[in-house]
Amino acid sequence: MSEKRKYKKSKEEIAKEFDLPERKSKIATIMKQDGQAYCICRSSDCSRFMIGCDGCEEWYHGDCINITEKEAKHIKHYYCQKCKEEDPTLQTVFRVVPVEKALNPTTSILPNEQEKRKKSKDFTREPSCSTLVTQSSPKINRCGSCEGCRTPNCGICEACRIRVGHKPRCERRVCQVQLHAQLTGHSQAPRPRKKEKPLKDRQRKRKRSLSPELFINPELEGIRQCYGPGCHKNARPQSKYCSDECGINLATNRIFQVLPQRVQEWNLTHCRAEEENKKQLDQIRAKQAMVRFALAELDKRHMELDMIVERAKHSTLDPNRLQDNGDIEDEQSMYCITCGHEIHSRTAIKHMEKCFNKYESQASFGSIFKTRIEGNSMFCDFYNAASKTYCKRLRVLCPEHCKDPKIGDNDVCGCPLVTNVFNPTGEFCRAPKKNCFKHYMWEKIRRAEVDLERVRQWLKMDELLEQERQIRHQMASRAGVLGLMLHSTYNHEVMEELCRQQQQQLAAVQKQKQFMEKQQQELQMQMFQQQYQ
Repeated sequence: MSEKRKYKKSKEEIAKEFDLPERKSKIATIMKQDGQAYCICRSSDCSRFMIGCDGCEEWYHGDCINITEKEAKHIKHYYCQKCKEEDPTLQTVFRVVPVEKALNPTTSILPNEQEKRKKSKDFTREPSCSTLVTQSSPKINRCGSCEGCRTPNCGICEACRIRVGHKPRCERRVCQVQLHAQLTGHSQAPRPRKKEKPLKDRQRKRKRSLSPELFINPELEGIRQCYGPGCHKNARPQSKYCSDECGINLATNRIFQVLPQRVQEWNLTHCRAEEENKKQLDQIRAKQAMVRFALAELDKRHMELDMIVERAKHSTLDPNRLQDNGDIEDEQSMYCITCGHEIHSRTAIKHMEKCFNKYESQASFGSIFKTRIEGNSMFCDFYNAASKTYCKRLRVLCPEHCKDPKIGDNDVCGCPLVTNVFNPTGEFCRAPKKNCFKHYMWEKIRRAEVDLERVRQWLKMDELLEQERQIRHQMASRAGVLGLMLHSTYNHEVMEELCRQQQQQLAAVQKQKQFMEKQQQELQMQMFQQQYQ
C-alpha cells in the first residue's frame, strides 16, 4: 500500500495526460467566438483584417467586402451597404492625398523650411557689401569653373565647424563670377542645364497606345483580285478578299473539301485514347455498382436496427438485471477528456457525452444550401435566420437542434448481446434503459455509424459520377468538326493505299488520253492519204 501511495499521481498530473490536441482546438474555437457574430458571414473569427462601419458600428472582414488592409489606410469614413440602403446620403469618404507630393515628393517642401535653408546659405563674410547685395539682387547660379568654386573646404572657418543641421558652404569657396555680378548689380545668364522631363511625360511614354500598330504586308500591296469563290471584284487594301462574306465562303468550301477525308481517316483507324476511355468507363461503372451495393447493405442495417428497437419496446424488464446493476464498484474514478474534472467510472460515459454536447453546441456547421436527397432526412437542416444557413450536422448527433427523447422508468435497454466482441448471441439487454450505463446511448451511436457510412458512400458516388462525366465529354469532343480540322493522325498504311489509288486513277486517265491521241493521229493520217489519192 505504501508503494501505491508513493507512485500515486496527483490530479494536476492526470489532467496534463488528458491535455489532448482535440481538446485544445475545441477550446480555442470556443474562446475565439465569445458569443458574438460579426460581418455578413456572421462568424466570430477575429483573426483576419476587419474594418468597422462608422454608421452602425458593425465590424466586417476585409475579404468579405473586397477591401484590403492597404486600401483601408486611405479610407477616412466607411459605411456598410446596409447603412447606405437606409440613408442614401451616406458615402464612403477617402483621405485626400496631395498631387504634387504623390508625383514628386522631393519638391514638396514647406515655405518656412525653404526660408531657413536660404538663411543658412547666406554665410557671414568680412566685406558687408556682398551680404547687402544678396538681399536685394536676384539669385545667381554659380559658374563651377572659377578658382572659388574648385577650392576644397578649409575645415577652419565657422561654416565648416557646423556639424548639426544644414551645413553652409565654406567661406573660401566663393564664386568670382557670382560675386562680381552681385557687386555690379548685373544679373548673369544662368548656366544652361538639362531640363528634367516631368513625370507625366515619362508615364505617357510607358503607356502603349490603345490602337494597334498597322503592319503593312508588302505581298498584299497594289491591286489584287479577290480570292472568294466566283468573285471578280478587287480585294480590299492589305487583304485577300473584297468583303467578309467572300472569306467565309472560301472557308466553308475548304471545310467541305477537307472534312470528308478526315472523317474517312478517323473511321478507318482505331483511336487508342477511345479504347482507354472505354476501359476507364467500365472500371468506374464497376465501382458505382459496389457503392450501390454498400448503400443497399446500409439500408438493411438501418431496418434491422429499427426492428431491434421495436422489439425492445414490447419486452419487459428482467428482475435479475435490476439486482446485478447495483453490484458495480464505487471506488473507481477517472478524469473527463473534455473538461478535465474527476468523475465516477459508473457515470463517466454519460458525463463525457453531456460535456461534449455542451461544447459541440457552441460551434456552428452550416451551409446556405438545403439538403435535397429524396427518401433520406438524416441531416439536421435547421435554418438559422441570423446567419441564413442550414445546419449540416447529422440529425442523430446534433445536440443544438435535436434533443433526445425522454426515457421512462419501464423502458428496456434492448442492446443486442454478443460474445467475443463480434459473435451475436441472439439475446438483448433487458435492464432498465435509464440505469444501464454499460450500453448508454447504444442506439444513437449505431444510427450515427450507419449515417456516416452513407455520407462516405455518397461522396464516393459523387466523385465517380464526375469522373464519368469528364470521360464522356472527352469522348464526345474527340471526333468533333474542330478536332478533325485541327488535329489529324497520319496513318502511313491508309495514306499509302490512298496514294496508290490516286496514282492508278491518274495512270488510267493518262492511258485514255494517249489512246485518244493515237486514234486522232490515225484518223488524220487516213484523211491525209485519202486527199492525195
